Amino acid sequence: MTIDEIYEQMTQAFQRETGIALRGDGDMAVRLYAVASQIYGLYVQADWVNRQCFPQTAGEDYLELHAQLRGIQRREATAAQGVLRFESDGPAGTDLVIAKGTVCMTAGGVRFETIQEGVLSAGAESVEIPAQAVEPGVSGNVAAGAIRAMAVAPVGVSRCTNPQAFSGGTDAESDEELRERVLDTYQRMPNGANAAFYQQGAMSFPQVAAATVIPRPRGIGTVDIVVATPTGEPDEELLEQLQAYFEERREIAVDLQVRAPERKQVSVTIRVQAEENRDAAAVRQEVEQAIRSWFDGRQLGQDVLRAKLGELTFDVPGVKNYVIDAPAADITISSDVLPWLEGLTISEWGAGA
Repeated sequence: MTIDEIYEQMTQAFQRETGIALRGDGDMAVRLYAVASQIYGLYVQADWVNRQCFPQTAGEDYLELHAQLRGIQRREATAAQGVLRFESDGPAGTDLVIAKGTVCMTAGGVRFETIQEGVLSAGAESVEIPAQAVEPGVSGNVAAGAIRAMAVAPVGVSRCTNPQAFSGGTDAESDEELRERVLDTYQRMPNGANAAFYQQGAMSFPQVAAATVIPRPRGIGTVDIVVATPTGEPDEELLEQLQAYFEERREIAVDLQVRAPERKQVSVTIRVQAEENRDAAAVRQEVEQAIRSWFDGRQLGQDVLRAKLGELTFDVPGVKNYVIDAPAADITISSDVLPWLEGLTISEWGAGA
């Protein structure tokens, strides 16, 4: 209902009760219109409150409160991980210290920093140091060789690059992604023994990107919980934490094991045709980033569909057309297997293709 509709109802009621028709510019008409605007504001506020009362329609902070009631937290963005290689023009005459926090960049200005101190030893020409993206998110998932500049070059160091791709960067969980997880807890109620109980318990750990439950893998009374992190396989510390968590909560006489997923290596080759007046190389780089970002721990147990790869490719601005050369067919993935990107080639779709 609009302000004018409310005002119209008020003036009609006033005329019925008093027999006086209000003029649009009269004092009483102005007063009634002011009251109508306040009533309209109350309707808007009541509608907003009603939306926040239910997880199906709540937004932002209030959706997070609904999630907390179900033991769920919004997943934060994670930074891409990888290795930076620092090189000198020739064998170093002495040990060269490369400080923790040394920043390198891509041509697009995406920054990466070393997460520990490294030393380019005397007589060596290069050293590789673990690093991560400065800003968390998928923007840090860059191809091998994409990092080429240093913010401030350490003494004696001439170049930097990344010999392998950076991966594992994820954006913060969106409202719709969080809403889906909250609603899932109502649709699959955990009872302390079913798969939903184990899966939702594993997903309550912020490091876990996906979890699946394998019933009776070693016979009756056995359960396997397979978990993946944004970067892929969980480390031993996380597996031990999850094992201890479920040992305290499992049913009596249940043989429970928390383990990492098996990997299914997937190679992807796509030829891309860019739109006219677009930087074809930049478009291909964005396609590579989109594909690389999709292959993370959240794909545990998910089939690799050519249609999905095509969707990811075509959603990149500037893509006019594409051809997927590999995989040649959809790849079926078991529930405890993580599809992992072994090789990715994004090339130009030539005129003769």
